[in-house]
Formats: sequence, C-alpha cells, structure tokens
Amino acid sequence: MSLPPEKASELKQLIHQQLSKMDVHGRIREILAETIREELAPDQQQLSTEDLIKALRRRGIVDDVMKELNFVPDNVDQELPSSPKQPVCFTDRQSTLLKKSDGTRMADSTTMLSISDPVHMVLIKTDIFAETTLVASYFLEWRSVLGSENGVTNLTVELMGVGTESKVSVGILNIKLEMYPPLNQTLSQEVVNTQLALERQKTAEKERLFLVYAKQWWREYLQIRPSHNSRLVKIFAQDENGINRPVCSYVKPLRAGRLLDTPRQAARFVNVLGYERAPVIGGGGKQEQWCTLLAFLCRNKGDCEDHANLLCSLLLGYGLEAFVCVGTKAKGVPHAWVMTCGTDGTITFWESLTGHRYIHKPTNPDEPPAAEQPKPLYPYKTVGCVFNHQMFLGNCQPSDSVESCVFDLNDESKWKPMSEEAIKSVCAPGATTSLPPFPPLCASTIDASVTSNEIEMQLRLLVSEHRKDLGLTTVWEDQLSYLLSPALAAYEFERTTSISAGNEEFQDAIRRAVPDGHTFKGFPIHFVYRNARRAFATCLRSPFCEEIICCRGDQVRLAVRVRVFTYPESACAVWIMFACKYRSVL
Repeated sequence: MSLPPEKASELKQLIHQQLSKMDVHGRIREILAETIREELAPDQQQLSTEDLIKALRRRGIVDDVMKELNFVPDNVDQELPSSPKQPVCFTDRQSTLLKKSDGTRMADSTTMLSISDPVHMVLIKTDIFAETTLVASYFLEWRSVLGSENGVTNLTVELMGVGTESKVSVGILNIKLEMYPPLNQTLSQEVVNTQLALERQKTAEKERLFLVYAKQWWREYLQIRPSHNSRLVKIFAQDENGINRPVCSYVKPLRAGRLLDTPRQAARFVNVLGYERAPVIGGGGKQEQWCTLLAFLCRNKGDCEDHANLLCSLLLGYGLEAFVCVGTKAKGVPHAWVMTCGTDGTITFWESLTGHRYIHKPTNPDEPPAAEQPKPLYPYKTVGCVFNHQMFLGNCQPSDSVESCVFDLNDESKWKPMSEEAIKSVCAPGATTSLPPFPPLCASTIDASVTSNEIEMQLRLLVSEHRKDLGLTTVWEDQLSYLLSPALAAYEFERTTSISAGNEEFQDAIRRAVPDGHTFKGFPIHFVYRNARRAFATCLRSPFCEEIICCRGDQVRLAVRVRVFTYPESACAVWIMFACKYRSVL
C-alpha cells in the first residue's frame, strides 16, 4: 500500500514528534555508550548494526517505540501496517545510526570538509560564591579528524588567557576527536591540509581587502568634516582573545525559541545578566574588550557592548530593524545601546543594562530659542555610529548630539554607509572570517521555588543573628511574609512589560493584616545574583532597609519574602522584600 506524498510527509512528522517526545535519540546514545563500554571487544573497531539492534531490543527500546506508534484506520477503512518493515528513525542499511532531524543521511567527508565553522570552547572558573571568571576562549579547527586513520585523532592545544593576558598561557588541553558514525571514506591528510591552507589564504585576502576599504572609508569620512576625528566611530573591536574583528560580526539575528516570548522579555533577560567592565591592570582608561556571544553567556556577565550586541541580535530575531549605537552618555563616558526603527519612523532606544525604553524625538535647532523643545529622558549625549549584522553607518551630521540627531539612515547626507557587500564578505554567515554561528539559548536549570526558599531561609538566619548581636529578639510572621508575594510578582511584571500591574489587592491584604494602632513598613530590593550573604550586606547599606531589619518597639513582627524569576542561561532576577509591623507607642 502506498500513501500520497502529503500524507506520507504528515506521517513522518507525527512519528518524529512522538520519538522526540520519548527522547528516543537520547536513550539510543546511552545504550550505545553502555554497549561499547561493556560488550565491545578490544580488537573490534566498530559496533555493527545488528549488535546495536540486539542491544536496543534487550532493553525494550524497540518495543516501547512500537507501543507508542499506534496506527488507526482512516476514513476509507484502510489500515496502515502496525509493524513497519524497517526500524523507524534510528537505523538503516548503511549503519547510519544517528541521523539529522530531517531524516537525511550523515554528510560525506567531502561535504564536511567544506564546513569551516570551528568548535568554540570557553573555559570558565567558578568560585565558592558562584562568581564566574573567563579563563580562556579557544576556536578549535576540528577537520584534521577527517584525514585521520579510523576517524580518531588526538590533539594538544595551548590555551591562552583573555584580555590583557591574551599572550599568557593558562594551560595545555589534550583533546581526542572521533567521528561517529565512522565515515565511509576518509580523506588523505594532504587533502585536508590543502583545504585548510587555501581557506587561510582566502581569509587573509578578504581581511586585507576589507581593511583597505575601511581605511578609505575613514579618510572619506574625515574629509566631510575634520571634527569627525573625535567622534566614536568604531569599525573594529577586540574580542576576548585580543583579535580585531569588524563590529558587525558581533551581531547576528538570534531566535530564542520558546524561552522568550516578546522583545521586551528579551530586553529583561539581557538586563538581568550581570554588568562587569573588562578588568584592567594599573591605572588609565577603560580596557577595550568585546566578548563573543558564547563567552558572554558562559560568564553570565559582561560590559555594556556585550549586552547591547546580545539585545540587538535578539531584536533582529524578532523581526525588528535593530542597530547597536556607539556614543557617549553623561560626562563623555563611552557607551553602547540599542535602537529600533519602526515602520512609521518611530525611533526607540533600548538600554540593555536596565531594560528601559525611550522614544526619541529630535529637537529642531532652527526653531527660535523661546520655542519649547522636548526634554529627553534618555541618558545618551552623543552618537558616533550605528551598526548591525549587515550595515554600518557613521554619523556625519553637523552635531553628534543625540538630542538633535535625525535617525533617517537612508539619508546619506546625515549617515555615511559602508558598502554592504564589503561587510558581507567578512561578516556574513559561512564567511571564513566571521565568528561561528551563535549558540542557541539554553533553558534555565534553576528551580525557582527551591532557590527562593533557600535564599529566604538564609536571610532569616542572617537577620536573626544580626538582631541578636544588637540585643534584639526576632519573631517572624509567616502569614505576613506570604502576603508580600503579589508585590514582588508585580514589580517583576512591570520591569518586563513596562506596564504597572496595580497593587490594590496587596494594599488591601496588608491593611487587613496590620491591626489598628500598628505601623507597617516594607522595603523591596532587586538583585541579579543568588548569594544571600552578599544581598544582605547590600540591604544593610540602605537606611530604609536597616531601619526595618533593626526595628525596635512593642510587638515587633518581621517578615521577608524572596521571589526568584528565572530566565535562559540560568540568569535570574531575585526580588527580596523585608517588612515589619509594630505597635506605635507615643
């Protein structure tokens, strides 16, 4: 019996969804690893298809799959066979055991040789307080395994430091690479080496041509107005390894899958990633270092440029016309933020460090001084250039002040563009000079409820000890603590959506919980880390919070509530609210 093509496609999709739901591929990998470890003889080079099928049958995988794949008659009383002739989705006659998600065979060695993306490895150090430090970032050229005997090779690489220590060795890493499933045909090492040499030569030529073009573009930009030399027009930026890369290569459209639902939620996610300036040894100015996306996400913290690049990439993924702006804020401090251009011409600034959004309305310098001009709410003072993954434009207006700047990027009298073809040659996906594809965001591994309880218990202990040192007793009221939850949820909702959730119910509940003649005080505070002791020390530096924690009076009852809101990459927003109620005594 044969099925129409559209029915066959639908059936394949249903089977694939069911197998994904059952995590069949993960179970196959586990059984494969166990079988190789326990049953493969030392003199055997590979596991046969028959041996793997036997192992799967012994562990009941095949039976489980067949039980789940129940076929029912269709509308014309035709019944599909309940037992396919060949095992579904995980084996075929050529021993291609693990297939791509679309059901195609594994690429051959020649095709894989053309994949120039390296494997990006990042080494992170985490201390006892869960603080992370970027130790090394390494791009591994993996294709030497294509020319190795039996598809196995061993490599030794030297890992170098980052930033100011990019020339200092941090250690040696021994790597074993193995192709699985084994290639039907291996390449000679000479072919692999020749391909890599040609790519290096091609990359060097592209980089040279782009550098020549960038220098010419810069000379033309300075000829427009000599004062342009003082504007922040950044064409190249150093990554964590000290390598100069075009700034456009740090931004690519990034889709968050089902982890982030809206652009504003994406902005909140970027906002809760920690802010940390690149460390500098000795005095002087700010250390110049932009991080690649993987290094930034592994650290869970970075500088303003790292936040802006990630937010711009996410907004591009949502289909918005987004750009990173490079300029200054108050007191001439260099800064980077994100700008989106609406189809109606609306210009919106997104501050990646806070999640705040600002609508830009330029002032008209030709109007008389008496005319009322809109007062900007944003903190930005000047803008030198804007860029994304396809475009780079230098601000060539008479003034680089953000207040008077017109963001009509199509007007070449106001914005000098770089050639999109030149940018594409070094920054487009697949270009040998560009960074590897951005990694997909990972779902949070933090259990919000458990973590909230743990931090809350630790804070209760810290408060009790602190009050004991002051000679004060501590009485906790669980019901009052619970009543604080709606307020914390409302604060996070407002941060995410910029919409006030309203707190009428919270206020009414507190009025009912506080008897007549008693006073209630509450203090909310927000953190992006989960260290209770560090958070408590910060709270004590606030006079309002210290007043609550050290409250004295008659019938004093204390409350604390912690609410952890999780985001991708194990980022989180931690809201803490301390409260007390006591009887007022005149």
